[in-house]
Amino acid sequence: MSKQELVVLGQDGRDGCCPGLLTAPLGEDDAETLAKVFKALGDPVRLRLLSMIASRAGGEVCVCDLTPAFDLSQPTISHHLKLLKQAGLIDSERRGTWVYYRLLPETTDRLAAVLTRPAGTGTGIAL
Repeated sequence: MSKQELVVLGQDGRDGCCPGLLTAPLGEDDAETLAKVFKALGDPVRLRLLSMIASRAGGEVCVCDLTPAFDLSQPTISHHLKLLKQAGLIDSERRGTWVYYRLLPETTDRLAAVLTRPAGTGTGIAL
C-alpha cells in the first residue's frame, strides 16, 4: 500500500486544479486510501463521533465527554476512535488520565476536494 497523500485542489503547485473523483479515474493507490477513509465514515457511531469532535467549541473534546453519549462500552468507543484516527480523520493527545480528540481538517478538506464537481457541471440528480 502506498503512503501517497491525496492532493488538495488548488494546492498542488499547478494553476487551476488537479483531477478529482468526478473529473478523472482514480489510481489504485488513491482508491485504496480513499476507501479506508470512507470505510471509517461508513459506521453511524464513527460518523457521530466525528461530528461530535468536529463541532465541539474549542476544537477538541475529552473522551470522557464522548462516551456517555452512546449506549456502548468504553472499549467499544475507544475502538471506533482508533479507527477514525487510523483513517487520518482525527488526532489525539493524552493529558493525565484523559485523552482529548480533535479533527484533522486537512483530511476532510481532501475528501471535499475529491468529491467536488467542477464548476458549471450539473447532473440533474438530486439526493
